[in-house]
Amino acid sequence: MHRDSGARVRPAQRWSARLALAAGLAAVVILLLFAGIRSIALLGAGLAGLAVSAASLWWALTLRGIGRLLAFTLAAVAPLAVLVLYAWAELLWVVLVSLGLWALGVSVGGAALSADREGSGDSGDGEPAGPPETRTAPPKHPFLIMNPRSGGGKVGKFHLKEKAEALDADVLLLDTAHQQDVVALAEKAVEDGADLLGVAGGDGTQALVAGVAARHGIPFMVISAGTRNHFALDLGLDRDDPSTCLDALADGVELRVDIGFIGERAFVNNASFGTYAAVVQSPAYRDDKVRTVLRTLPDLLTHRRGPRLAVQAADTAIDGPQAVLVSNNPYRMGDLAGLGRREVLDSGALGVLGVNVDNAAQAAELLAGRHAPGLTALTAQEVVIDADEPEIEAGVDGEALTLPTPVRCTIRPRALRVRVPRHRPGAPRTRAPMDWRRLRKLALS
Repeated sequence: MHRDSGARVRPAQRWSARLALAAGLAAVVILLLFAGIRSIALLGAGLAGLAVSAASLWWALTLRGIGRLLAFTLAAVAPLAVLVLYAWAELLWVVLVSLGLWALGVSVGGAALSADREGSGDSGDGEPAGPPETRTAPPKHPFLIMNPRSGGGKVGKFHLKEKAEALDADVLLLDTAHQQDVVALAEKAVEDGADLLGVAGGDGTQALVAGVAARHGIPFMVISAGTRNHFALDLGLDRDDPSTCLDALADGVELRVDIGFIGERAFVNNASFGTYAAVVQSPAYRDDKVRTVLRTLPDLLTHRRGPRLAVQAADTAIDGPQAVLVSNNPYRMGDLAGLGRREVLDSGALGVLGVNVDNAAQAAELLAGRHAPGLTALTAQEVVIDADEPEIEAGVDGEALTLPTPVRCTIRPRALRVRVPRHRPGAPRTRAPMDWRRLRKLALS
C-alpha cells in the first residue's frame, strides 16, 4: 500500500505493530529454544495432521456406508494423534505457548493493519472505501413490494407497511398463497408513474425488482426484511431493524453500484453452479438438508452424476470444476472473517471462484487457501458457463433455477441507483489480510 502524505500513523497503531512482531518472533524463538531441531519435526507433524484431516473429509464426502464412517473417524483422530505425539515428546506446552503467541501476533497485527488501511482511506487494494454518495430529492411516488413471510415475518413484526404508508409510499403486500410475478408488478408500477422501486424481502426478490429499476434508470431501495440480507449488509444498512431503511424515503442519499445479469435476469449477490446448485434443487433438501447433502455429494463430487462444467472467464478456462461461484463484484478471500463479504460494489467486475478437486491429495492442498492448485479466483467482465448437457442447475441469489447452456454472466457497471438512509450503520470493515512486511514498515514508521 502506498501511503499518501496526509495519512498519519497513530502511536497505538505503531505499538500494536511492534507487539505483533514481537509476539510472532517470540513464538518462533520459543519453539527453536525448547525444541531445537525437533521443532522441524513438530511443524511437519502438525501439517501432516491437518493434511490427513482434510483428505479424510474428502473421503467422507465422496464415500458411503462404512467407508464414510471410517473417514470421519480418521478426520477426528488425526489432530488428536498429533497432540498425543507432542505430549509424549514432553513438548505440548511448547507448542501451545508458541501457537498462542503466534495467534496473538496475527490478531494484533491484523488490527494494526486494518487501522492503517482505514487511516489511508482505502480498502487495502487501492480502492475507495465505498461508492460516492449523492444527495438527491426524495421520491414523489415510491412503490414498495413487501413479502409478509420473508425473514420469518419481519414485515409485520416491524410494521413496515404502516410506516411506509405514513411516508406516502404505495405498498403492495405479496399474496403468499399464490405465485406472483414481481417483475410484472414493478413494470406496471413504473408505467403508472413510480419514481422509486423498493423491496422488503429476500435477495432473490430484491434482484428481480432491482433489474427493473436499472432498466428504467430510477432509484431502488433495499429494506432488510429478508433472512440473510447479504446485499443490505454490503450496502451498510441496519439488518437488525429493517424499519430504519425507510428513512431513505425522507432523508436519503444515492449510491451508484454495479448489477450482474445472467442473460436478462438480474442478480445483486451471486450465482452458483455445480455441486451446491444441484444439491439445493433436490426436493428433499428443504426438509432434511444434512441427509440430502450426504446422499447426493458422492456422485456430484466424483462426476458420476451431473453435467461436466466448462468455464471461460477473460483469458482463463476452468475445465470440469465441481463448483463455480460468479458474484456481482468479488468476495474477500484474505481471511475467514471476510468470506461472504465484498469490499466494494462498484469495481465494474464479476468475481469468479472455481473449485476443482478430484482426489484426497487435492483436497488437502486446499489448506493453502487461495493459492491452492484446485482453487481458481479471478475477476472478469463476462463469464460463460458451458456444459455437456443442454441445461444446468443454478442458484441465483438463493433462488433455484434451471438454465439452458451456455450461461452468459455479465456486469453493468454503476447501472443501479440505490437510495439508502443518509444515517446508517455502514458496512462492517473486514480485517486486512496479514502481511508481515507491511507490519514491519508500520512498526518502523
